[in-house]
Amino acid sequence: MSAPRGSATLRRRLGILFASAGVVLGVVVVLTGTVFARTLTLQEAVTQDYFEAVTETDRALVSLVDAETGLRGYALTGDPVTLEPYHRSLDGSADFERTARAVADLSGDATILEDYDAARDAARVWYQDHAEPLIAQIEDEGVASVRPEQVEEGRVYFDEVRASVGAYLEHLRTVRGAAGQELQRMTNLSAVLLTTVVLTSVVVGLLVWGALRRWVVEPVDALAADARAVAEGDLDHQVAVQGPGEIEELAHDVEQMRVALVAQLGELRASRAEIADAHDRLTEQAEELRRSNRDLEQFAYVASHDLQEPLRKVASFTQLLQKRYGGQLDERADQYIEFAVDGAKRMQRLIQDLLGFSRVGRIGGEVVDVDLGKALERSLDQLDERLTEAGAEVTHDPLPVVRGEEALLVQLFQNLVGNAVKFRHPERPPRVHIGVRRVEDSWELECRDNGIGIDPQYAERVFVIFQRLHAKDVYEGTGIGLALCKKIVEFHGGRIWIPETEGEGTTIRWTLPAVGD
Repeated sequence: MSAPRGSATLRRRLGILFASAGVVLGVVVVLTGTVFARTLTLQEAVTQDYFEAVTETDRALVSLVDAETGLRGYALTGDPVTLEPYHRSLDGSADFERTARAVADLSGDATILEDYDAARDAARVWYQDHAEPLIAQIEDEGVASVRPEQVEEGRVYFDEVRASVGAYLEHLRTVRGAAGQELQRMTNLSAVLLTTVVLTSVVVGLLVWGALRRWVVEPVDALAADARAVAEGDLDHQVAVQGPGEIEELAHDVEQMRVALVAQLGELRASRAEIADAHDRLTEQAEELRRSNRDLEQFAYVASHDLQEPLRKVASFTQLLQKRYGGQLDERADQYIEFAVDGAKRMQRLIQDLLGFSRVGRIGGEVVDVDLGKALERSLDQLDERLTEAGAEVTHDPLPVVRGEEALLVQLFQNLVGNAVKFRHPERPPRVHIGVRRVEDSWELECRDNGIGIDPQYAERVFVIFQRLHAKDVYEGTGIGLALCKKIVEFHGGRIWIPETEGEGTTIRWTLPAVGD
């Protein structure tokens, strides 16, 4: 069951808050980035393009002045050495049109190209119309041929060059100065905007922290306090449903859980009372079971001592009666005596087998590591006479070591191999093989023979005590052997069963826990 959301969800509140903060910070950051980019552009223009244009123009003007001075010296002396500055100016002349156009593009002032063209044209006129003809005249006619009016004409030409270049240079400096002033403004504005970004970030951070505290921290703290009160045992403490939608829903779920816990606690208390009552009944039943076990032990004692004593007398006197009067009475009397002797012997075997069955797990020996190979050898020693008489052959795989009572495991092998020999096929000597394989944390053993076999429909019945599949006059026994095997295997924590056997004979499998590696 979900709580109704009476207030805006935390997701929506935080979305609006962070979107607003993002817009404000975004506008400030974009503006700052724009100003910063403009500042970098202006800084590059002032320190590189404008500076290069002014420097090159200054250098060109100085070179022209040196050329004019050298030309006047040559006109006075006729010494070619004085023309070195003139020739250097020619060799070092360069096309400054690139820097002029770059400055015009950066400043957006197209008239600077006009000043550059005027200065370039004035310098070309001075070189072509005055300097070159004068040098050629002096080389041909000597310095005496130079007239004062030519010198005056050259001064007029060069004054025009100086004025044009000076105007261009002044224009460059004016543009560079304006760019420098704009750079200073942009630098100041960048500092202001950076300060604004910092302050805006701080303000946004404080607003976000305040909102998170009011919308998240305080409601969660209140919910945690209510939850702790309930966890400490105050199940009647109601959980307040407050805060944004998600926290309100969470608080509602916690409150529902508290209500459910209160209901379950009531049921648990009722169940505890029922369990206590059942425990009392189980205690009484356990006491009755202990008394019953004591009675059974007393019965076993009586059966092993008191009942067997008169049974031995009956058997002994019946055998004496058969020995003394056998053949002296009629045939029916001899048969009756034989029945009595056979019944007494079978009763003795039955009591002994029943006692052995009841003692498994109750009157036990020490649990030790048992080598199953040696246990099998002991059982075969006890069956040696029967095996020899039947011509039986018993083989086995390498057998492991398990934990258990050695005497019981010897008896287990003795019963299984003995059964295989007892129920052998009349037309072939018995062959018995004990196999083993590891299955997870257990050993799976099997006893396989080539005897008469067991019908699959009786695979479970043969492990029930006193259950016989054959008449007692065909195969002797009390019907306890396999039941005893089952009890021994289960006492050791395993299980025993008869799988489907391919071919002749019977296969009996059982498991025993493996000793930890």
